[in-house]
Amino acid sequence: MTEIFRRHWPGDTDRPALALHCMMASAGYWGPIAERLEGKVDLHGFDMPGHGRSGPWQPEANGPDYHTATTRIAASFINHPLDLIGHSMGATVALRIALAAPEAIRSLTLIEPVLFAAAPDEMVAVQPDGDLERLISEGRDEEATRQFLAAWGTQSYDVLPDDMKDRMRACVRLVAACTPDLMRDRANLLREGGLEAITAPVLLISGEQSPPSIHAIAETLASRLPDVGRAVVPDAGHMAPITHPDQVAGLIDVNLDRA
Repeated sequence: MTEIFRRHWPGDTDRPALALHCMMASAGYWGPIAERLEGKVDLHGFDMPGHGRSGPWQPEANGPDYHTATTRIAASFINHPLDLIGHSMGATVALRIALAAPEAIRSLTLIEPVLFAAAPDEMVAVQPDGDLERLISEGRDEEATRQFLAAWGTQSYDVLPDDMKDRMRACVRLVAACTPDLMRDRANLLREGGLEAITAPVLLISGEQSPPSIHAIAETLASRLPDVGRAVVPDAGHMAPITHPDQVAGLIDVNLDRA
């Protein structure tokens, strides 16, 4: 099993919470969010396999795919109801956990969930990183990384230091490994009656400047969730937790109060 680096921002021990980060990053960016929540929750996180300070992803023969393995790691943090927060791919993992065990979720905050299977095909077809799978299949990992960061990151690949470029190139194949889950809903997150069974308060947060597909995903999910709110962070894009921590933390706080 890949060694997983755990993170903890202490707070109210009667209010456990788990935050799940996006691809090509690490759980460290939840630190400023935790600081702004001022101990309201006892926040835990972890670096996904192949990210941050965790070990590299080591798939096993007949073992789980990357999305499933990450979901199982996240679920291992849960021993009683908690507040669950996820961003991007991490938001799809959070949603998968809430679907599997709705009774374990006190509140659910989904920031830019990239469940592209929930968006219209014509929007997905014009995704800014639409060539990612092809580039990787051709062994053009550097170009794929550059394209991914241009679409979803906060910095251009070309301005990054060499060691960070190396880490990003190593991660980009993990992005492609999740394509069946995000584009084709391999985990069946959109199954009939699933979303409707999540009774915890849900908040969907989007960046104002994010691609149309992101807003379409939020609209689809919101139309089926029983107790849901939506929020748009002005002037923000996909990486709102990093670029706009004040606004994102404030919105998370609102959803915590709803629970």
